[in-house]
Amino acid sequence: MFSFKLKENGTNAKTEIVAGITTFLTMVYIVVINPAILHDAGVPFNAVFMATIIATVIGTLWMALCANYPIAIAPGMGLNAYFAYSVVGSHGNISYTTAFSAVFVAGIIFIILSLTPFRKKLIEAIPENLKHGITAGIGLFIAFVGLKQTGIIIGDKENLVKLGDLHNPLTILALIGLAITLILMARKINGALFIGMLVTGIIAVITGRLKFENGFVARPSLPHFMIENPFSAFGDVIQHSLYAVVFSFLLVTIFDTTGTMVGVAEQAGLMKGKTLPRARQALLSDSIATTIGAIFGTSPTSAFIESTSGVAAGGRTGLTTLIVAVLFIVSSFFSPLVSVVSGLSAITAPALIIVGSLMIGSVAHIKWNEFDEAFPAFLIILSMPLTSSIATGIALGFISYPLLKVVRGKWRDVHALVYIFAVLFILQLGFVPH
Repeated sequence: MFSFKLKENGTNAKTEIVAGITTFLTMVYIVVINPAILHDAGVPFNAVFMATIIATVIGTLWMALCANYPIAIAPGMGLNAYFAYSVVGSHGNISYTTAFSAVFVAGIIFIILSLTPFRKKLIEAIPENLKHGITAGIGLFIAFVGLKQTGIIIGDKENLVKLGDLHNPLTILALIGLAITLILMARKINGALFIGMLVTGIIAVITGRLKFENGFVARPSLPHFMIENPFSAFGDVIQHSLYAVVFSFLLVTIFDTTGTMVGVAEQAGLMKGKTLPRARQALLSDSIATTIGAIFGTSPTSAFIESTSGVAAGGRTGLTTLIVAVLFIVSSFFSPLVSVVSGLSAITAPALIIVGSLMIGSVAHIKWNEFDEAFPAFLIILSMPLTSSIATGIALGFISYPLLKVVRGKWRDVHALVYIFAVLFILQLGFVPH
């Protein structure tokens, strides 16, 4: 039997089980949200539902058994919206299977980087303000998607967007769901997002907006292979020039996962100074989950910040995440329930808005009093929602940052990798169709 070293970490089995249940309840919303978002890109619901669970279980089990950390892995918010609303259908009429090729390639590169010191160099090379700008920009992007899905805002020829019809029954339901979830969040109730969707779903059933004609439980369906030939995935990326997309998936996943892991480990008291023990094993959990997830049909995975709820409940070892993985396996039997709920945006969109609000908090760490640091971050934050592209936001940030540093005579402060990325992004924007 695998030893989680419970005594050495000052915990016990009962505490770890409760922590695992707590973490699961705070992040189980992803089995509803992720299929809802990727289905908008044409991906079959059952494929995404099973792929979400497979990627989550594999990544979380690896974290539990190999890294022994209470950190859960699942498809990340933001990148799933980018996949569905920016990559699929973009230049060259990209299909979702081709987009999964980009995710697969990013996952393979992530695995290689996780096994080499280059990952650390890449993280250190990226300016902190660009990291904060990217996180905030993704938050604004997914909140914008949520507001559009609820009908709170709608398209407008003159002003791009305007206030929607607040008398629309579905918009009213979404606003009620948003209000309920916000109250739960403000009261710091574990699983607030999931409970908010549950209560909104009950209201939808009472008002006749939601009907469960196929029941609640069904035997899990066999997973589909979105990528049957790994070599063809690389060919798809080259054929459609998806280099910026791959880089965006890779870059966001690397520093998002690393930042989350360090943050959760610090809260749990598992850091050794500034070093994260077993960092390689921990990062491999995410990179392997991303790669396998792409094969079955889901967007990149990431370490979930919701793991902090389990840590707050006393979770200190991989037993916590083992419980999370087991509960996600159990959730695979509820596809009829999730299918109906995820099909009603009034239930799922409030979670996007709230997660977006949490992510945009990164703006507090940007050095706004230094123009050469602030403007590239601002450009990222502004361009991501307005262009509906995380890749474009990252590109503009990486181009403007070294440019302003050179003008101010601070060119030595910029890492050589940033200059290389800037040149590559200029070539991408200037010569590759969008």
